[in-house]
Amino acid sequence: MIDIQLTGLVKEFEVGRKILDGFSLQVDTGERVGLLGRNGAGKTTIFRIITGEVEADEGTVTIAPGKRVGLISQIPVYPEGYTVEDVLDTAFERLHNIERELAELGMKMGDHPTQSVMERYDKLTAAFEAGGGYHTKTQLNKVCNGLAIDQDMRGRLFSALSGGEKTRINLARLILEDTDILLLDEPTNHLDLNATEWLEEYLEHFPGTVLAISHDRWFLDKVVRRVVELQDGKAELYSGNYTFYVEEKERRYQERLRQYEKEQAKIAQLEQAAQQMRLWAFQGNDKQYKRAINMERRIERMNTTAKPTREKKMTTRFGEREFHGDEAMVVTGLSKHFGDRTLFSDLNLEVAGGERIALLGDNGTGKSTFLKILMEEEAPDQGSIYLGPSIRVGYLPQIIHFDHPERNLVDTMLYAQNCTTQEARDRLASFRFRGDDVFKSVSTLSGGEQSRLRLCMLMDSKINLLVLDEPTNHLDIDSREWMEEAVAEYGGNLLFVSHDRYFIEKFATRVWMLEDGKIQDFRGTYGEFRAWRERQAQLKNAAKAQVQPEKPKAEEKPRRSGGTKELEKQVRAAERAVEKAEIRLDELTGELEAAASDYLKAQELYEERSRLEDELAHLYTQWENLAAQLEEAKG
Repeated sequence: MIDIQLTGLVKEFEVGRKILDGFSLQVDTGERVGLLGRNGAGKTTIFRIITGEVEADEGTVTIAPGKRVGLISQIPVYPEGYTVEDVLDTAFERLHNIERELAELGMKMGDHPTQSVMERYDKLTAAFEAGGGYHTKTQLNKVCNGLAIDQDMRGRLFSALSGGEKTRINLARLILEDTDILLLDEPTNHLDLNATEWLEEYLEHFPGTVLAISHDRWFLDKVVRRVVELQDGKAELYSGNYTFYVEEKERRYQERLRQYEKEQAKIAQLEQAAQQMRLWAFQGNDKQYKRAINMERRIERMNTTAKPTREKKMTTRFGEREFHGDEAMVVTGLSKHFGDRTLFSDLNLEVAGGERIALLGDNGTGKSTFLKILMEEEAPDQGSIYLGPSIRVGYLPQIIHFDHPERNLVDTMLYAQNCTTQEARDRLASFRFRGDDVFKSVSTLSGGEQSRLRLCMLMDSKINLLVLDEPTNHLDIDSREWMEEAVAEYGGNLLFVSHDRYFIEKFATRVWMLEDGKIQDFRGTYGEFRAWRERQAQLKNAAKAQVQPEKPKAEEKPRRSGGTKELEKQVRAAERAVEKAEIRLDELTGELEAAASDYLKAQELYEERSRLEDELAHLYTQWENLAAQLEEAKG
């Protein structure tokens, strides 16, 4: 069944510039579709057309009858004084209406019971139960826990929340409403890692249809099963997740390039032949002249492939300053409180030259505060952060600020950088600020464009400690890949806060997890850290689940076939299985390091290692149980 049918959509906001130019898309019931494209390509416009907020100039929009559509980016206006709890409760409006009518029908049945009243009561009771009316509190708590909406937030006024917090509450409300079609516009932008993973798990079991705009490549790989790229106002379709899309897009580009080159070679051959015939015609052969004319007309009529193009790679890179010394950074007894709330206390860490560290943690744990203390924008309550004497820091904050936002981009570069006008324009062009864009004032740029401009300015600095606070947050996928190219070539120290798991996995060689006021320091990649955490959780759960039985009396001891000899064999077999699994686990660690630049291979290895760690946890438990039985049998 078709849930969404878009046919020939055309939309023009500026005369002569069609943001949509014949866009068509069909989304079937239960599909998971990712909508990709550069910032400004028209993705959000498509969502607004689907919901009826914007009307297309041409084309048709058809939504399956009876299907409820929910858009994450569209924040409804609620009555003054509504708390977060009140907003979330609106998700159960339909159930509350049924409940009120049931109460009225119950009173009627007590006074004057009739057949029609009883039938209506039975029908509504079934609908109330089917809609989860008896479990609304349980469902509400489950969603709130998953999206990190605590009791304190649930009591706050909705109007007092930040834009990101409102988006998170609206996402929770739509999930609780059990919407049939979810339109997700950058759903992970305001979620921490735990909440993002919870959302991915929810969407995996969501029975409805999902159409998602996202620049989170990990999310796209995990959730979507089909990709639609918006290019020049039209839809380019890819039947797979993000990884498939990247490979298939390159294959299509190479195929078009080969076709173009083949056609150009044929045209060159015909042009050469026509030129030769004209030469012969000049020598008095009129028949050859007519053939030359016909051949030239044939060239003009040829339906040739347009030359395929793709975005140029970034041509600039971070300037680097040499590092001298053993320690790049030393954190000693660092503590920070806000009122009665402790962000972190007594942190002690050392960083050597060349390390690349991801500072992770839930929203509000103090990651950005740690970076502000490092940059001396915030003072610690206790302790200090020492930087080596040769360290020079380059900082890209989460919220970009320019001292003179009224200046245009060229002037901003000239005042901040030691460069000529042409050099400024060249650098801006490499960051996709071209033509008249360079004469826009900085204040008119979007958040993503301001991040890109600040990054462009940062590229010229001679630094050896690069500090990034959510560097990819407002960037489209092309811009994220540009940044990754620059970071990949940068050889100095890197400390970054990010929720972009693709970025974290690519660059982190060490993970600092900020939880409960402490930093858990893990030396390894993000994938290795996740696997280690999962293994720790499994072992902890296995230990909790294992209940030591009371030692039975001698006469009640069950008989075991084969006696202690059989048990000894089973224990030795379990030991060998554990040893074999541990050896393979070590091998996988080496293979993962070797496959660091091969995303697909690395994913396969991570999945194998995750399965092996699950198996190993089971083998440990089995071995311990058998060993305990053997000791008991010998005793």
